[in-house]
Amino acid sequence: MTTSGGPPQARWVLHVDLDQFIAAVEVLRRPELAGLPLIVGGRGDPTERAVVSTASYEAREYGVGSGMPLRLAARKCPEAVILPVDAPAYEAASAVVMATLRAQEWDGAPVDVEVLGWDEAFLAAREPREDPVAFAEQLRAAVLAATRLHCSVGIGNNKLQAKIATDFGKPRGVYRITDETWFEEMGDRPTRALWGIGAKTAKRLAALGIDTVRQLAESDVRVLAAEIGPTMGPWFHRLGRGVDTSQVDPEPYVPRAHGREETFQADLEDWAEVEEAARRLARRAVADIDAEGRPAARVGIKVRFKPFLTVTRSLTLPEPSNDPEVLGAAAVELLGRVDRDRPVRLLGVRLEMTEPAGGY
Repeated sequence: MTTSGGPPQARWVLHVDLDQFIAAVEVLRRPELAGLPLIVGGRGDPTERAVVSTASYEAREYGVGSGMPLRLAARKCPEAVILPVDAPAYEAASAVVMATLRAQEWDGAPVDVEVLGWDEAFLAAREPREDPVAFAEQLRAAVLAATRLHCSVGIGNNKLQAKIATDFGKPRGVYRITDETWFEEMGDRPTRALWGIGAKTAKRLAALGIDTVRQLAESDVRVLAAEIGPTMGPWFHRLGRGVDTSQVDPEPYVPRAHGREETFQADLEDWAEVEEAARRLARRAVADIDAEGRPAARVGIKVRFKPFLTVTRSLTLPEPSNDPEVLGAAAVELLGRVDRDRPVRLLGVRLEMTEPAGGY
């Protein structure tokens, strides 16, 4: 698309990410916590087995990060205020944020919003638009006015670039990475800096002599396909070049399954207790699938033994069901398919639902 005979307008994707979202919601409820190192995780008790859900910027300065054992986080930051997770409060705040984003117009036109989770979303105009920075600032101001929460916005020619750019702009900022600036911004960074590449993949790439984004972009895609796989190898090569063809999808996410899990404060050695826990978790998961209005077609379990050995098992039901007794019995049946030679640290039950009308 061109305007007045000029060059084509760029298509922009924006990524909105709430700054320290969970911690920020807690500070709104308890203003006296502003500026203090704040950790949210589990039931707020660092003597229990739980992990950090989020840490405020002040706590992060002590080396505290999401996913860290709560006990370790408390040792790293003894001065921290530790609060329990309050999912309903975060869901309510997120709903307001996403409604605010969906209500925005870019130069008078609506935008598509793809929700990624409680605290982040992609946005894109349906037609090319100018001045994405001004629209990014509009988004930041609108979210702040509606929720009193701050966010950062990344801008790119695609979702990959926008997602990565957001981290450059944090906190409370706007940053842009484009096709033209990709290698200037990313070329010398390690492959782990790419959205979609974790520690294990980075290690596999390093074994091929690929350590940086530029090296990945300049690598032989045939070697990547042979060593990593015919699908993933070329995909990683595209990531290295900053290429992402996926579109911003405004359709609401339709879950395929719901699951519940529990980390036991003391390892369970009595398998009668493990079986009862499986039934309890199945009942809780049934409430989730009932809210979707679709019965379960498959049941799965996850068992983590002491110290961290994890096994999974699953089965297809003779017919779909949302009967807690039937699904609990299926979970117990699956427990009979694992070795019972060590204590159980964690148990999870997953219910995979029938497809919605029209499919996924």
